[in-house]
Amino acid sequence: MEQYLLMNLLSFPILSTTIFLPLIGAILILLMGNEKVIKITALATGIITFLVSLFLYANFNPETHLFQFGEFIPWIPIYNINYILGVDGITIFLILLTTLFTPICVLCSWTAIKERVKEFMFCMLLMETAMIGVFCSLDFILFYIFWEAMLIPMYLLIAVWGGPKKDYASIKFFIYTLFGSVFLLVAIIAVYLANGTFNIPEAMFRDYSFSFQFWVFLAFAIAFAIKVPMFPFHTWLPAAHTEAPTAGSVFLASVLLKMGAYGFMRFCLPIVPKASLYFAPYMVALSIIGIIYGGFVCLSQTDMKKLIAYSSVAHMGFVTLGIFSFTLFGFEGALLQMLNHGITTGALFLCVGIIYERTHSREIMDNAGLGKIMPVYVGFFGFFSISAFAFPGTNNFVGEIYVLIGTFVQSKLAGFLAVVGAVLAAAYMLRLLKQIIWGREDQKSIPDMNVREIIYLLPLVLFVLWVGIFPRLYVYTMEKTLMHLFNQLQLILY
Repeated sequence: MEQYLLMNLLSFPILSTTIFLPLIGAILILLMGNEKVIKITALATGIITFLVSLFLYANFNPETHLFQFGEFIPWIPIYNINYILGVDGITIFLILLTTLFTPICVLCSWTAIKERVKEFMFCMLLMETAMIGVFCSLDFILFYIFWEAMLIPMYLLIAVWGGPKKDYASIKFFIYTLFGSVFLLVAIIAVYLANGTFNIPEAMFRDYSFSFQFWVFLAFAIAFAIKVPMFPFHTWLPAAHTEAPTAGSVFLASVLLKMGAYGFMRFCLPIVPKASLYFAPYMVALSIIGIIYGGFVCLSQTDMKKLIAYSSVAHMGFVTLGIFSFTLFGFEGALLQMLNHGITTGALFLCVGIIYERTHSREIMDNAGLGKIMPVYVGFFGFFSISAFAFPGTNNFVGEIYVLIGTFVQSKLAGFLAVVGAVLAAAYMLRLLKQIIWGREDQKSIPDMNVREIIYLLPLVLFVLWVGIFPRLYVYTMEKTLMHLFNQLQLILY
């Protein structure tokens, strides 16, 4: 245990507390009948969980690559299945991202969700528990349980509270995700048969045969590529984003897509490194295709939500590009972009939700010309739009620079094509921004943003600027973990 896990030095199990606080809040909500009390309870649960995660971050030691705040409880000893939790430099910010967006999603749904409020808040808190559990689990079976637990509440958010084509979008999301989960389970079983343990860290950096790594990588890659989603597994995403309620779209963009990239970084690189290197040119090619394809599709969109949904295909392409560059800069850039995309794209979906509540349309032309009548809204929307195409001084600029440096080190052609994708991002976001601000002169009077909406967008503005201007804090926190991963890969591969 000591070789990879630092046992929890605090006086209480902080990781279990962070994971199961939302579940406790969800159960309490089921016992309530008053709609206002339900909303307040959901918001309070989200805020308390976020504060606990801040305490977790405050006690995190960035000077070690080992998993911290370890919890180990024997579970099913006969199969060597245990309740093992721990966090490192890869997961600490992903947990914070999850806990930050839960209270934000509650606030953005405050007036937007008018039916079955109890069930809606229950699904959101249940999903938070599952998402945090994924990032904390160090046992394959525990990880898989949390991975699958996300599927049902997300499916319900789309199927029950979604738009006109919610049945199609929810079924497509469910089938794609379940299909990927089958391959994930096959890979987990294969690793268990090779090791005799479901312990994730003990399965890393072992001398598996190349044929074993080849097939296990393919199984892992299908599961994680669907979740990212990478081209050509991306077709479920626009439908799910478009039909989901605002909170569902935010959770999808901010956290769920990151789980695929997290899987590549946590499982593929350290467990099947030789196969990962073998398939790296193909993964880089698919990433580049996703970046450019997503950019061109965005240029043709007339629906604001679809445009932002397809932009996720392009932005997540930069993440997988960084991962499979096999450079330290690439790894750091990929993890930064996972966080940056979550914040910026989540914020853009929140902005679309704000205007949809007022105009009941997501069409760009129906919402054009808001510059004079909604100056506060346009200010926020414009800020997150320039962040989305990596304007210098914003968070995405830092992440993309790291990824591009790592990519150029390995392939000048891949780096050049990625830059083309970045230029396309500027083109479609500026086109959208121009239409929203100056698109028409006869726009009817629409009330500007209220205090509640400003409150939940302001923290995201601060994050964009903080990472964009002072990225060193974030890089320093993840550096030891990623450097250890990079060094181990160098020893094995070269």
